Amino acid sequence: MKLAIAKMIIDAALNAASARELAPLAVVVLDGGGHLVAACRQDGAGLLRIDIAFAKAWGSLGMGFSSHELAQRAQKAPQFFAALSAVSGGRLAPSPGGVLVYDAAGAVLGAVGISGDIGERDEDAALAGVAAVGLSTTFIKA
Repeated sequence: MKLAIAKMIIDAALNAASARELAPLAVVVLDGGGHLVAACRQDGAGLLRIDIAFAKAWGSLGMGFSSHELAQRAQKAPQFFAALSAVSGGRLAPSPGGVLVYDAAGAVLGAVGISGDIGERDEDAALAGVAAVGLSTTFIKA
């Protein structure tokens, strides 16, 4: 994940959030190894929002699917997710708003995590940010 792309994803996600009148957000973009590439916290976003956004993105990378899917699976297997939280050092947030980012060949470039509004709206902003740069949040077989 290149810095220039990460910044464009953040800008597009925040523009989409503003158009939808979402609460102030924090947006984090990680590379494929889970390293921070870029982050932004809007004025008024809570102190923990960057950490939550990071955990949504990092958990998506670590498990190989969106944090929305993580949330659904956590409801079905709470003991496993309690253990997963311990194993990950608490760096995982099973709540919508974290999405994987794929290139055209289906390779994972990284992940985006957003926190500040309700999870589904965070996720909508993440999806909009990724789509705006011509990348995908779903794996497509070549």
